[in-house]
Order: sequence, then C-alpha cells, then structure tokens
Amino acid sequence: MASTVIAGGGTAGLALALALGARGHRVRVLERGGPPPQGPLVKSAGLWERPGVPQAGHDHILNALGVRTLRAHAPAVLDAALAEGARLADLTAAAPPGPAEPGDEDLVTLLVRRSVLDLVLHRAASALPRVTISHRTTVAGVLSAPGPRVTGVVTDGGERIPAGLVVDACGRRAASRSWLASAGLPVAADLTGPSRLHAFGRFYRLLDPYGPPPGPLNRANAAGGVWDHYSAVLHPADNEVFAITFGALPGDRAMAALRTPAAFTAACRLSPYLAPWVDEGAARPLGPVRAIAMPPNVLRGAGPGRRRPVAGLLRTGDAACVTDPMFGRGLSLALAHAFGLADLIGEHPVADERLGLAAADLADRLLRPWYEQGVHDSRSRTERWRAAAGAPPLAESAPPGGPVPVPHGGPVPTPHEPPVPGPVRTAALAAAATDRAVWRGITRIGASLATPREVFADPGFLARVRAAAPDAPAPAVPRPPSYTALRRAIAAHAPDRKEG
Repeated sequence: MASTVIAGGGTAGLALALALGARGHRVRVLERGGPPPQGPLVKSAGLWERPGVPQAGHDHILNALGVRTLRAHAPAVLDAALAEGARLADLTAAAPPGPAEPGDEDLVTLLVRRSVLDLVLHRAASALPRVTISHRTTVAGVLSAPGPRVTGVVTDGGERIPAGLVVDACGRRAASRSWLASAGLPVAADLTGPSRLHAFGRFYRLLDPYGPPPGPLNRANAAGGVWDHYSAVLHPADNEVFAITFGALPGDRAMAALRTPAAFTAACRLSPYLAPWVDEGAARPLGPVRAIAMPPNVLRGAGPGRRRPVAGLLRTGDAACVTDPMFGRGLSLALAHAFGLADLIGEHPVADERLGLAAADLADRLLRPWYEQGVHDSRSRTERWRAAAGAPPLAESAPPGGPVPVPHGGPVPTPHEPPVPGPVRTAALAAAATDRAVWRGITRIGASLATPREVFADPGFLARVRAAAPDAPAPAVPRPPSYTALRRAIAAHAPDRKEG
C-alpha cells in the first residue's frame, strides 16, 4: 500500500501509526497540537499542552482489554510505561475465594495517566524510521477521485498530500464527516445515545510514597462507587498520583459548585472510601478541579440507510465510536480498534471498498456491543439519579422495535432495552460477592473482555447465579450522603453560589 496519512495524534492515531510503522508502512501523522517537550518522560507528559484534547487532563482507565492489547501487539510500550512508574493492578485480589482458571491472568488493569501513556506511544511511534509526526498541522479537507474514493488530504497550510489511505483519528468531532461533505462525497448517518453526564475531577499525589495507601480500594483497582444520585470514584495512577472524579447530572446547579476546590474536598469527605485520601497529611492536589461535559455515545456511520464505505478512508478511536466515559472503556477500545485496523490494512494491500467493508465488520464486532451497552447503562444511571433528585422520568426516545431516523441527517437514537434482564443482572451481582465463577464473569464484563450477552449466554454461569443463596446477607457497604446532605455540604463551601 502507498503511504498512510493519519489525522490526529492522540491515543488511537499514535497506536495505529506504531502498528503500521512496525510493519514497514510509510505513515505520516498530522496533529494540530504542538509537540511534547523534550526531557524526562513523566515531567514532559505533565508539561505537554494539548488544547485539542481537553479530556487528556482528566482521569482515564486502561482496563484489562487495553492491557491485553498492549501485551499482544506492543509489549515494549507496556514495558516502557511500567518503567516510567505505571503499575499493573491485579483484579483477582478482590475476588471471593475459589480456584484460579485460565484467563484470570488477563484480569489486570494498568494504573497510568493518559498523558504518560500517550507520550510513551508518541516516542515509540516517532522512533520508527517510516513514521513522521507533523505537529501544528490540521487536515482541512480530502482529495478525492471517482469511485468514490479518497486519495489524500489538504492541510490548513494548503499542502496537498497524496495517500493510499487516510485515517480520521481526530477524536469525537470526527472531522472526516465535514471533509466528505465538503468534497461532495456521501456521509453515512450515525447512531447516538446521550450520556447525560457532567464530571468534575482532580489529581493528587501521595505524600508518603512508601507507606500504606490511605484507604482501601473497595473496587479492586479503585475506591468509591456509583451511588443512587451521583458517582465519586478514585483511581490510582502512576508515580503515587491518583485522581478523584465526581459524576453528576448536567444542569444540577448545586453539583456544579464542585468546581470549587473547597466544595470538592467537602464532597470527598462525605463520600464513602474517599475521605482518608484527601486528608492534608495524606496527599496534596496537583492542580485545579477540572469540569467537563461528557459526550454522547456515538457509533459512526452505523445509522439507518447505512451506506457503502468511501474507499480510502477509515476512522479509529473516538472518531469511530464514543462510549459513556463513566464506564472507562474508551481508551482500551481505542487501542484494540487501532491494532485491529492495522491487521486489516495488512490483509488488504489496496485501500479499496473491501477494506472499508472489513473495517465496518470490525466495528460491528468490537465497537457496536459496547456502544449499545453504553446507551443502556447511561439511561439506566440517569433514571436512577433523576428519581433521587425528584426530577420527572425521561421521555421515551425510541420505540422498542429499533432506531428511528431524525430528519435532515441529524443524530439517530437507539433503543435502550437492557441486553440482560434487570432481575437476572441484579441476582448475578449479588452472587458475585461469594461465588468466584460468577465474580469472574461480572469482572470480565467490567474489564471489556466479554460482553454481557456473551457472559449471560453461558448456561453454567446462569446455573451458578440461580444456585446462589437468595437470602444470603449482602456485604456491608458504607452509605453515601443523601442528595440533600451532599448538596448542602457543597453549597456551604461554594462562595457566591446558592443552593438550587
């Protein structure tokens, strides 16, 4: 294949460049942001300004799918991250008693900040002789030919770059949609489902790197929980750094005051498992509280009236699929999808329609199940939180039979029927507290190694769930503050704000 142009130098774009460059492909990455500073990697990662990737400054999770992907396709990247202070967390440490089974070795996550992982990928890709990364360069449009097919790109500086393949790795804005429309090429409709989530996050560093952790990690690799009216979860990262992230309904004026450091700290002190971590003797903040409105769940090009792909153009990472960030799948799905695309590109020496169809099939197999799960889980969480806040239930957005087109090429809602009946899932979650086999299945879902449909289709798994004692006492879990108590605590520490 002739050279490949990748628009976007985030996680997915860099992973794809690394995968293709390692196979001898000539790759040029065009990244609109500036280059990372030189120097020690962790320090440079902290100084790397990336205004085009605002989410890079927030907490990320590389779950077991991401670790398995790196082990299989880029073990040197995983080793480099570990050498820079990242750590592997064994999820089986939280499993109930029982024998280990093959596959348990996959149940690990990587504790690392996204900025550190991205810089490891950046240095690994740029070290390859056939990979070039051009910073402060934006793709403004595509070159095209009858077919239809994409034959290259035009940059914001007017440079025309021919390419055998163009990959949109520009992130959730999916810039290729506007490129195609401007070139008069067909643009397929997307599937979308709102996440209805606003997040507030802050990074900290432990003061004693050699002492025990300030508190337990009740979620194996995390502390806290997703409660009935908000979420508050702590994730350890590299080099004694950890992040705490609160999730709330958008438009909740009282929770919006979490952007104030004093209010954020007050909420941490009320939330189960978090208080000891924010004690002044345990950790110090590394920066301000950052707020971010979470994007909707999106599956690109999969809407009704699905079109045949435009040859010569692919998407990866958030440009291909966005899932609710609360569930921590995005980074790992981006890596898995990028390396999966590299395999397809290696199998198709010409970027014709066959490659596009193969890429669409990969998206259906890898991304669609998690997109659909994200739509359902987003809605389920939103309904619980709205009920706790006294808000009316959500209006139905789509009939159970399937998606409905929105006029004028707008977003397409998707059904929100549960992939697994609620009572069955609730019974499985309860059984997982004492049955290691059930725990393993539930954990593989959370780690993105298996979908709920795959796990719950196993007759042996369902038999274990049914065999669990229905009257077994539930594990004691600290209760979160009430909605009213949390709002009052936040308002008391938020100057010039009224509780609303």
